[in-house]
Amino acid sequence: MQVSFRKVLLGTLATVAFAAPAMAELKIGVIDYARLFDESPQAKVVQETLRAEFQPRLQQLVTQEQGLKSRSDKLQKDAATMTPEQRTKADKELRDGARELERKKGELQDDSNARRQEEMNKLQRSLIGEVREYAKAQSFDIVIAEGVIYSTPAVDITPAVLQKLQANAPKPAAAPAGAAPAPAKPAAKP
Repeated sequence: MQVSFRKVLLGTLATVAFAAPAMAELKIGVIDYARLFDESPQAKVVQETLRAEFQPRLQQLVTQEQGLKSRSDKLQKDAATMTPEQRTKADKELRDGARELERKKGELQDDSNARRQEEMNKLQRSLIGEVREYAKAQSFDIVIAEGVIYSTPAVDITPAVLQKLQANAPKPAAAPAGAAPAPAKPAAKP
C-alpha cells in the first residue's frame, strides 16, 4: 500500500509538473520531518517528561543491582567460613534477587516503550497539524515530507515551521524536588 501511494503521489506530481505551464504557479514546500522531531521544543518537552517519569524506577533498579553485587561479593568472600546450608540459602537468595531484578528491568523497558510510543504518536499528530496550519497560512499548494531526495533551501519550510513551533513552545514542567537537572545537550549543527 505504501509503495502504491508513493507511485500515485509521484505520478500526480509529474502530471502537475507537466501541466504547470497551463496552470498558475504552484507553491511547493518541503519539510524535514526528522528535523522537526529532533529540534522542536515540543519534542524536547516529551523527552524530558518521559525521562522524569521513568528516572525514579531506573534509579531503584540501579540501587537494587548494586545491592545484589555487594551481596554476591560478600558471599564469595565469606563462602569458605559458611556452612553448606548457609551457602545454599545465600545462593538461592541471590538467584531470586537476580530474577526479580531482570523481571523489573523487563517491565520498565515495556512500560517505557509503550509510553514513548504513545507520546510520539501525540507529538506526530501535533507536528502534522502545525505544518498544515503553516502551509495554509502561507498559501502552499503542496508540502512534501517523505521521499524527497533533493530540494533547494528555497522550498524547505522546516526552519520557518521550527520558528513557529518555538514561538508556541510549551513551558517545561517543574522538576520534582530533589531531582537532579538534566545534562545539557550540545547544540545541533546547522
